[in-house]
Amino acid sequence: MDMAAPRWETDFGAPGGLFRRLRAAAAEAWSGYTWHPFVQSLSDGTLPLPAFRTYLIQDYLFLIHFARAKALAVVKGESLQAMRDKAAAVLAILDETKLHLKYCAGWGLSEADVIATPESAETVSYTRWVLDRGLFGDILDLEVALAPCTVGYGEVALRVLADPARQVEDNAYQSWIDTYGAEDYQAMARAAAARIDALGVSHGGEARFARLAADFAEAARLEQRFWQQGLDAAR
Repeated sequence: MDMAAPRWETDFGAPGGLFRRLRAAAAEAWSGYTWHPFVQSLSDGTLPLPAFRTYLIQDYLFLIHFARAKALAVVKGESLQAMRDKAAAVLAILDETKLHLKYCAGWGLSEADVIATPESAETVSYTRWVLDRGLFGDILDLEVALAPCTVGYGEVALRVLADPARQVEDNAYQSWIDTYGAEDYQAMARAAAARIDALGVSHGGEARFARLAADFAEAARLEQRFWQQGLDAAR
């Protein structure tokens, strides 16, 4: 009897849709992102706190620019409903920063302290690349650059929740896991993948697949480096 595919392979995007095709084309980079050693250490509770602290501060700075990129999607939106949806997404990202500040407050870091921290090279390269793809291309180019972050964190959470090595009790990162494993975030991740599928149909995704696949894989590699900076800082 065939084993059922894990949820992270079936929950996001439709069979044969653009999202799953992009994910498959970037399989190595995508797996390296969604099951990076940083993520595995989050799952089993062994991640050094300095690594998580570095990641969290940089992710806060990242989200500021990610919100700007989502705002660009309002400008590029192909319909009034799309513009409304993207405006709501900007607010959701700004709300996400509250989790980061809650963690940072536990270390005696205020919002002013976090904002005053210089952006790392990884943060600069990733955020400016996303903005560049959005400014250069149309709404599909921008959404493909954005989707690996939104959908990837949903997949990361599902992988962690299914991990036999996961530490459930006294895991310092449980609230982080709960945030991205929660149904509201999972629904947002599924919607982001479904949007890629829909735009792939309406905006000629098949004819542009090679370019879109290259962008999707690059975003996954940039996500890998974003995790890695935390591990590097703890060494």
